[in-house]
Amino acid sequence: MIPVQGVTGKIIAVLGLGRSGLATVAALQAGGAQVVVWDDSPTADVKANDAGADLRDLTKQGAFDGIDALITSPGIPHLYPEPHPAIANAMAVGVPVDNDIGLFFRSFATAEWDNFDTMPKVIAVTGSNGKSTTSALIHHILEEAGRPTQLAGNIGRGVLDIDEAHDGEVVVLELSSYQTELARALTPDVAVFTNISPDHLDRHAGFGGYVAAKRRLFSEGGPDRAVIGVDEPEGRYIANQLTEGPTDDRVLRISSGQKLDRAAWSVFARKGFLSEYRKGRQVASVDLRDMPGLPGAHNHQNACAAFAACRALGIGPRVIEAAFHSFKGLPHRSQLIAEKDGVKYVNDSKATNVDSAAKALAAFKNIRWICGGLEKEGGLAALLPAPNVTKAYVIGREAAGFAMQLKGLEVEVCGDMATAVAKAAADAQPGDTVLLAPAAASFDQYDSFEKRGEDFIARVQAL
Repeated sequence: MIPVQGVTGKIIAVLGLGRSGLATVAALQAGGAQVVVWDDSPTADVKANDAGADLRDLTKQGAFDGIDALITSPGIPHLYPEPHPAIANAMAVGVPVDNDIGLFFRSFATAEWDNFDTMPKVIAVTGSNGKSTTSALIHHILEEAGRPTQLAGNIGRGVLDIDEAHDGEVVVLELSSYQTELARALTPDVAVFTNISPDHLDRHAGFGGYVAAKRRLFSEGGPDRAVIGVDEPEGRYIANQLTEGPTDDRVLRISSGQKLDRAAWSVFARKGFLSEYRKGRQVASVDLRDMPGLPGAHNHQNACAAFAACRALGIGPRVIEAAFHSFKGLPHRSQLIAEKDGVKYVNDSKATNVDSAAKALAAFKNIRWICGGLEKEGGLAALLPAPNVTKAYVIGREAAGFAMQLKGLEVEVCGDMATAVAKAAADAQPGDTVLLAPAAASFDQYDSFEKRGEDFIARVQAL
């Protein structure tokens, strides 16, 4: 646990008693704060009692009398589409609002670090797609390099639930826009921006607000090194804002597809090969084509981001390459489940938006595509003409409407996962890939994308 600093004797309110909320309560108490909590769920009183905190309805008038700060869970809106009543109440009376990420960055360093030979570091990863794989890959490389490391944030443990730092340790944080948008302290040593595409637009009042939330990771505290994906205009803008000129190697530009040989420091992948350039000269190269845990151009971008972040810490190229080979990938992200009779079955349930689904469709050939679910804004036009797709098998509550948008493809409306897997398997020929890449949220039929992926895995294994 990371005890929160600067809260001794203060009364701190916590909104939301999920995983991060409960970890926040414990960390605040360890730091000497008195904690009051509120949650809209019917079991809030039980959770509060178990946590040793006082339950107080923070939506009522006068609820913030005597309270020094409010810490809110990331999923609770504080501005758009409208503030949660408790947050609106706090802001109306001038009580500062923060989240667990802000508390972590102001509490992670301690006086004990004066006795360390090597200062601990924090690598923070954000972006629209690939941030979980990139974070896990960085963590894996560090482990293979023999560096003490912890993985937390939007993946793994809550940020305040991790262990206090060891000498030379590197903490890898995956941070969503919900987490970066509100945190009052954001001071990683290395900050990584993978890519950007429209997502969570209602929460950020449009694409501009979404980009601004991501950009805060680079502007609030200023990392020592910034790894920036420059395949979109927004990434190029952020990189430009951070750099002092062509010789400034504090910014490492990365790309999947374009050659970057004019920047002071860059890492890019083309035709399956990763290249590192410094001051116009190639200094390292890695063949990514036979890495089973990193299939497709989108994973090559993740590899570039992880390579650059670890090079910024001084880890050697050959150590990173060896770790690439042993990386098995993450569940529900281009995850090879089985191969039977020459047919591969791949679970990419995490492809919950059009952009991530498009990248999955580009990574394989002869695809029997299982798709559908709770459709997000923008429609499916960006996925077409989908030349790698042999046939689509549509699931979800609104499968028929989803299928109608897949113009030019052979489509079968299946409705549920069991039917889709059975029909795709029956149709598949040797050399085909049965791919779950929904291009939609899961909440019409499942509690999460993980549950959807687990259902796919179970149906495949039943074959």
